[in-house]
Amino acid sequence: MSEYIDIETELGDDGVVLFHTNLKLTAAGRREFYASADELAEGSPVAQALVVVADIETVTMSEGEMTITTLPDADWHAIIADVTAALKDFFL
Repeated sequence: MSEYIDIETELGDDGVVLFHTNLKLTAAGRREFYASADELAEGSPVAQALVVVADIETVTMSEGEMTITTLPDADWHAIIADVTAALKDFFL
């Protein structure tokens, strides 16, 4: 693992938040998709770390990229802060 955690975010359209990181969220070449909190809870260890974040509708991860679709009217500021905190807690 890298000596530091770099997480950048970008807002997409229609409740989509993109995360770009130096962390390996999945194995090389592997894509993970989760359509609910229940699926996150049964998913990979990184996915399980995201269960605590409210208002997530779907999560797609591939290596150092993650796309989160939020529920309508979700506070994307809070989601970005909570996802960032969950990733830091998981990897540190």
